Amino acid sequence: MRPLLRRPAAAAAVLAALLAVSACGSSHSSGNGKNAAGASSGPVPARSVPDAQTEPDTPSPPASLSAPLPRASTLPDAQLTPATGTFSKRDKAYLSGRVPKNMDPAAVLQTGQETCQRVSRTAAHDRDAAVGAVIAGDIPDAQAAITHLCPDQLPVLDAAEAGFPDGTRKKPAAGRYRALTTDPNCTWRATGKGGKLLASGPSTGAEGPVEARIPAGAEEFTSSGCYAWLPA
Repeated sequence: MRPLLRRPAAAAAVLAALLAVSACGSSHSSGNGKNAAGASSGPVPARSVPDAQTEPDTPSPPASLSAPLPRASTLPDAQLTPATGTFSKRDKAYLSGRVPKNMDPAAVLQTGQETCQRVSRTAAHDRDAAVGAVIAGDIPDAQAAITHLCPDQLPVLDAAEAGFPDGTRKKPAAGRYRALTTDPNCTWRATGKGGKLLASGPSTGAEGPVEARIPAGAEEFTSSGCYAWLPA
């Protein structure tokens, strides 16, 4: 899967909305717990994402829990055992190469379970919001968590594979795309060889969803304030 980069301007608001449907809670065995938390809304909401304002923002897990670490610094797979209970095969597949030495594997598993909870709860309310958050990297460790711990959410991951985050994209595929934000400051442009402007927008004005048409032969597509893009 391609890297999913964070775009701070629009990402902050969507992350805040995602936290409105997240919380902590899991066991040392396989399966997902339940979460419920909220966060303050920002000026750039994703499409249809609620803007509950009940709890402060929750910091993201440390980077060490969001991606596999060098094997020399992690627990061997044979030592991936919880203090009580057992791990399922899916749990162990997720934990492999992810647990720093001297750390409880169950704590790392809980991080993945919470990621699954965020994806599933957000997708149940607004699938576009879940897909956009995965594209932008606002749901940490989504690819590994979904693949190993909640494969029922693979359609969200598959949809995210077809999109790309706000910013600059080289050699974009021609076609129509829609921005996953209603920010009136969302702008985009497609350029060809030598930086020649081929198209720019938004094409639908300052209100409502923004769509972009990337013409054939575009060398670069650049957007700002648009959060994430999906084929229209």
